[in-house]
Amino acid sequence: MFRLSIVLSALLFSQLSFAALTPVGLWKTIDEETNEAKSLVRISEQDGVLVGSVEKILNPAKQDAICEECKGDKKNQPILGLQIIEGAKDAGDGSWQEGEILDPNNGKTYTLKLTPQEQGKVLEVRGYIAFFYRNQYWQRVE
Repeated sequence: MFRLSIVLSALLFSQLSFAALTPVGLWKTIDEETNEAKSLVRISEQDGVLVGSVEKILNPAKQDAICEECKGDKKNQPILGLQIIEGAKDAGDGSWQEGEILDPNNGKTYTLKLTPQEQGKVLEVRGYIAFFYRNQYWQRVE
């Protein structure tokens, strides 16, 4: 009986630590081609889905950049404050999927998969169209 309660406790705590790995928070975006930090994006949960907005642009020369290539209501909107992540849901396997991510540099929208890694210190951000995808690895700020 004692051994069973130890095993159950270990399973419970491992599940709690797994559940604590979430994309919610502030992330430093890292360009996959240059390895340079570009912005800070805040991801939050609204009505059971994740959304993320550009909170800070790290390049002083791009503070007033607008999303020239975006479509719809995001066209020509300032990138600072722009919501670039929408609709990601907890897939139950440690990732958040079914959402979209906007690349404000080219106006393209990609299907999104977010996967926290390295005990939640790194966020794998995968944007894909069909079988083609791009990965970025963002660093947790808070």
